[in-house]
Amino acid sequence: MTEAAGRTELRRSPLYERHIELGAKTAGFGGWEMPIEYAGRGVLAEHAAVRSAVGVFDVSHLGKARVRGAGAVDFVNSCLTNDLRRIGPGQAQYTLCCDETGGVVDDLIAYFYADDDVFLVPNAANTAEVVRRLAAAAPSGVAVTDLHTDYAVLAVQGPASVQVLAALGLPADGAYMSFADADWKGRPVVVCRSGYTGEIGFELLPRWEDAVPLWDEVLAAAAGVGGLACGLGARDTLRTEMGYPLHGQDLSLSISPVQARSGWAVGWDKPAFWGREALLAERAAGAARSLWGLRSNDRGIPRPHMRVTGAGGAEVGEVTSGTFSPTLRQGIGLALLDRSVTAGDTVTVDVRGRVSSMTVVRPPFVSASPR
Repeated sequence: MTEAAGRTELRRSPLYERHIELGAKTAGFGGWEMPIEYAGRGVLAEHAAVRSAVGVFDVSHLGKARVRGAGAVDFVNSCLTNDLRRIGPGQAQYTLCCDETGGVVDDLIAYFYADDDVFLVPNAANTAEVVRRLAAAAPSGVAVTDLHTDYAVLAVQGPASVQVLAALGLPADGAYMSFADADWKGRPVVVCRSGYTGEIGFELLPRWEDAVPLWDEVLAAAAGVGGLACGLGARDTLRTEMGYPLHGQDLSLSISPVQARSGWAVGWDKPAFWGREALLAERAAGAARSLWGLRSNDRGIPRPHMRVTGAGGAEVGEVTSGTFSPTLRQGIGLALLDRSVTAGDTVTVDVRGRVSSMTVVRPPFVSASPR
């Protein structure tokens, strides 16, 4: 970000003008001005399009970085939590960058190209810090490069996403969390079988300068099967229905992978990764609090930082994410709750001064499968 005329200027995606033409309502997110929803339909319709057909998201604000050089995979593997040696070339993996206390600096996707080549997709606001930490730790011969504006990212999500990619001649038959370098009209684009909605879907990474023509054709193909352009508002309701964490809310420097139930993304048997000793100790002792789902029993809608109380009015935790579920037509949320709380318990949430009853559940809230 830069300072101009006494205010902070937000960065813009290469598709910004397209969003304005579509009547997007934009807002700042991770230092970027991004579409939240589009005029004439809003979050509910965009959410429904993803669950029933297909939605197209511009998520070009996501970071991109490359780690190259002899031993790049083993270097990254010694830093990030998940075990890259569980996968191989052409596969991607969800992983975490932790600090020495076990706090989460960021969660990100690692693309395993080769033993000497790893591509990373961190969150927008955390890219510089992830790159800084990796660059500071990199051995001689390994280079860490920030490529934030070299690539755009389009997320094509929903049961009709395969049809959309087929219409563009892009590969749509890869296994979950696999990727391939493809060619679209002579332009390179990375196609990854992944997403953040719970539906079958893909993330396309074209060059920054190729984003507009690719967006236009993807959106046209999506419209042919009942799809819509979707903003970050629907992205948030979709991921919350699946119980997927958002960094800065459900994962953070003060919320460890053990607390957030993200231990599945930790290679516990690896000899080294940042935060290893602290996380091993916390896992052995048992987390003092854990991330649970909340499902409203009335009309209350949980929101971040709302206080959660248990039997007798004792405070047992705090909401980290919350929204109205368009699929269930009720309030849902994620909350960090004391270890005394378990699935099936009834708790209350202070919803702007009104007591709301909620049931503790284990996400996901809806049935979907990205596989």
